Amino acid sequence: MTQGVLPYKYEEEKKETGMTGLGGLPIYLDLASAMEIAKSIESHLHIKKRGWTDAQTVMSIIFMNLAGGDCVEDMRKLESDDGFCTLLRRVEQKGMKRRERRALERQNKKEGERSVPSPSALFRYLAAFHDKEQEAQRVEGKAFIPAPNSHLRGLVSINKDMAKFIQKHNFQKTATLDQDATLVETSKQEAKYSYKGYQAYQPLNTWWSEQAMVLHTEFRDGNVPAGYEQRRVFKEALSLLPAGIEEVRLRSDTAGYQHDLLRYCEKGENERFGRIEFAIGCDVTPAFKSAVWELEEKDWQPIYKDYYGEKQKTNQQWAEVCFVPSEIAHSKHAPVYRYIAIREDMGSADLPELDVSQMALPFPTMKIDHQNYKIFGVVTNMDWDGEALIHWHRKRCGKSEEAHAIMKDDFAGGKLPSGDFGENAAWWWFMVLAMNINIFMKRLALGESWVSKRMKAIRFSLINIPGRIVRDSCGVIIRLVKDHPVLDLFLHARSRIMALVPGPSG
Repeated sequence: MTQGVLPYKYEEEKKETGMTGLGGLPIYLDLASAMEIAKSIESHLHIKKRGWTDAQTVMSIIFMNLAGGDCVEDMRKLESDDGFCTLLRRVEQKGMKRRERRALERQNKKEGERSVPSPSALFRYLAAFHDKEQEAQRVEGKAFIPAPNSHLRGLVSINKDMAKFIQKHNFQKTATLDQDATLVETSKQEAKYSYKGYQAYQPLNTWWSEQAMVLHTEFRDGNVPAGYEQRRVFKEALSLLPAGIEEVRLRSDTAGYQHDLLRYCEKGENERFGRIEFAIGCDVTPAFKSAVWELEEKDWQPIYKDYYGEKQKTNQQWAEVCFVPSEIAHSKHAPVYRYIAIREDMGSADLPELDVSQMALPFPTMKIDHQNYKIFGVVTNMDWDGEALIHWHRKRCGKSEEAHAIMKDDFAGGKLPSGDFGENAAWWWFMVLAMNINIFMKRLALGESWVSKRMKAIRFSLINIPGRIVRDSCGVIIRLVKDHPVLDLFLHARSRIMALVPGPSG
């Protein structure tokens, strides 16, 4: 019977063929094994009481993220891939004794021969991350961050182990930490309204620039200001840095313009790292504008941008500003910072009807010598050249903000599963773990040409490759179509992953 307009039709395969549409996903199994992620999960999470282990559950959510799933129900799609699930069951039996294999087979039989947890099992697992006692402490209309329970803290520890792994194989002495919050819009009734006017959550993320990974994240309600308790979060992020780091630098937008945070960095209050250099966007207050007014035209210097190897002048200029905010002016022991003003020519200087002071614009403005300017500020304790410092600070706006788009669009961070805060916090953390594993895959196994690729390209070219899982006396074979160009990439990646496997001494 004809099914459609064109001369073809769909039929269900009558036999269990071992076909997979995720022929590239097993190399992530390889990397996870080399990283000993399952061992880390079992060490830091103790939720499992019966049925699925913590490692099985968490790794299933990670694989679902990598495969492109963005909700709990998408676990059914992962389960429907017969070939990948066959491989997953076989990998789980690696190194097991006969008695242990039989116990696992009995468990699988009890679970209906499933290879990954069902959506209902996942919801039960996520419930363990929600703390009802913390929720009871909320006060209507006030910013509140529930204290993480032991399970959420376990996810932080797993990510700390990941940071230790990447540091071992890509050693760095400097850690440039970019702190930035992002809004995750949601229709959950329990979500709070953000400053943008819609319901959202607002995680505060700490991006380690040199390793291009998310070092730390704190899930928050949408009504919690981005800079709220940022010093505490920064200190938590510092505690996750692995051995070998000798110097830490901090970059942030104006949300980080918190004087307790600036003082903490400048006074060297961190026992491990001492004085921490920073460049942070500062509020353009009336007092700051007054300081800018006192500048002379000769004080302003042009900002250049590199266009294909050639420096070209932009319509922006910078100048040192003699400014001491009132918040610290009362204390003679208060640290003195360096303030830099940036102005950007808005044009239309000869139009008398254009009065930017009367316009509702999303950025601060000033009129200087009949010319309209956007005004920005940076506070720092670094002695770099002003223009170099500005360019360095702006790198935060590239990678860390790009990471936010990847979290919400490429992975499952943009679709939260529950109205319960703790469950959503855990879901966000699982997404971060999956994202970091993919970052390590690109950097350590696939090579430099893959580092800049987004998940759309990686899934199309690497993960969503059809294949057949074949079992024989020697083990498991993944067969691709003849002369498929990705085969050499798989073999190359597996060879590089093999070199990452820790020796007998760990």
